[in-house]
Amino acid sequence: MFTHIILGARDLPRLTVFYDAVLAPLGLVRLDLADDGGPPGSMWGMPGRRWPQFFVQLPFNGLPATWGNGTQVSFAAASPAAVDAAWRALVANGGTDEGAPGLRPHYDPDYYGAYGRDPEGNKLCFVHAGGLEGLAAE
Repeated sequence: MFTHIILGARDLPRLTVFYDAVLAPLGLVRLDLADDGGPPGSMWGMPGRRWPQFFVQLPFNGLPATWGNGTQVSFAAASPAAVDAAWRALVANGGTDEGAPGLRPHYDPDYYGAYGRDPEGNKLCFVHAGGLEGLAAE
């Protein structure tokens, strides 16, 4: 299990609005981010839980953020409807479709997922499947 994921941002205000919309159907909310001396960023998590955390942040080294070729961040969803809603929010808020919601039995018989990219090109996946209980916010 991971503790936190950070994606670099070029346009932090735009990505913050994007992730507010996309992560809400998954039960993730933006949380206050304490000033730790690093660059500005935004953080989301599950209400009442410290971990895991997801951030978008200006890069520490001051160089422009870039997306990772072969990198994907996958989010657990409490239901297929939550997958659908997150993917619709992705498309409606400037993201690009990389695979509409649906069953993908070649991964697992009950694997229901959707894929897309955020406005800066980071690849995202939303998944509902057996065994993810407790990982997805309700």
